[in-house]
Amino acid sequence: MGHGDGSGRIVSAIDADDTGTRILHVDMDAFYAAVEVLDDPSLRGLPLIIGAPDGRSVVSSASYEARRYGVRAAMPVSQALRLCPSARIVPPHFHRYQEVSRQVMAIFESFTPLVEPLSVDEAFLDVQGVRRLWGSPARIAELIRARVLDEVGITCSVGVAATKHVAKMASTISKPDGMLVVAAKDTLDFLSSRPVRAMWGVGPKAAEALEARGIRTVRDVRDAPREMIERAVGPALSARLAQLARGEDARVVDTERVEKSIGHEETFDADILDRSFLRAELLRLADRVAARLRRAEWETSTVAIKIRFDDFRTLSRSQTLSEPTAVGQRIGEAAQSLFEQIDRRDPVRLVGVRAENLRPAGGGALGLWDDDEDWRRVEGAVDEAVARFGAATISRARHIGRGDGRGAAQHPKAHGLD
Repeated sequence: MGHGDGSGRIVSAIDADDTGTRILHVDMDAFYAAVEVLDDPSLRGLPLIIGAPDGRSVVSSASYEARRYGVRAAMPVSQALRLCPSARIVPPHFHRYQEVSRQVMAIFESFTPLVEPLSVDEAFLDVQGVRRLWGSPARIAELIRARVLDEVGITCSVGVAATKHVAKMASTISKPDGMLVVAAKDTLDFLSSRPVRAMWGVGPKAAEALEARGIRTVRDVRDAPREMIERAVGPALSARLAQLARGEDARVVDTERVEKSIGHEETFDADILDRSFLRAELLRLADRVAARLRRAEWETSTVAIKIRFDDFRTLSRSQTLSEPTAVGQRIGEAAQSLFEQIDRRDPVRLVGVRAENLRPAGGGALGLWDDDEDWRRVEGAVDEAVARFGAATISRARHIGRGDGRGAAQHPKAHGLD
């Protein structure tokens, strides 16, 4: 498969057999870096790191020129610069990425209404119903690639297959700027030699557990006793991997774009030991999450936190609420409770709060009294003030004049996560 830097790239011939296919997975190539090059052509061909220049942040994306040095997304910028000292650091411009994403998604939707965006830079398309209009799936994939390049100015890679799982694997292998077609009859042959780490849903820990038992390829998953797979990854994932290894994937392209979670996280300029400060930061992030929930008219049933320590070890904790909510105070209290359950007392580099298991607001029945009524009224007034005067005009009193958190954080960098 592709190695993330374009090496090991495999593409199909123009006349590739696409019999039995209907699903396209379209993925932009190094999207953030590509948009930066689009806006500043002088960056073309340079090793680019998209991230903050202070070295404390992490890499948001990297150009293929930088990836060939081993630079990867989510890597600390300081480490990326050690691997590639000549890299040019470019701060991210997320509003611009969203703008270009809308252009790309509009192109997809001009071919078929069955488009399932996975993120700003990738989507599944079901083209079975538009073949008479545009041609075979492989032909449609080539038309999409050409239009994205001509109309937007960036490249994409496309996997064409009978299922979502295989299409996604194929697009990864064909990167950058390629297309790989896997006919339905070739699915098992295509899958057999793929590494187990390439299977959708297999994370690093699951991969390590499987590889420790000699299960290194998709063929190994097919051939291994079910009990062995279950001992490695548990019964639920074991059953799912068995299906995928046989080429079975009944998932359809889902056009319902329901936001599954809303979160914010913050990386500090200096590692933080002051737990009272960290609790206050969790409440501040909870307020931001709650404000976004209310704007989108959602409530959360589960609150999760992320804590990253100075050695980059990261812990996550989550809690299901007794009642769904969009109240920042309630989300913050749950986040603080989860934080207190973490025994480790080492300096903290990053904290995050996320609302999960979302549902439309007001979907449940109200009891005889509402414990959150007062807070809901206060936060509703805050929403109105922010709408009129801007987010910087109002804050909880405890957040005003905060110290530096080593003591506290100096100029924390907040990141919204979609």
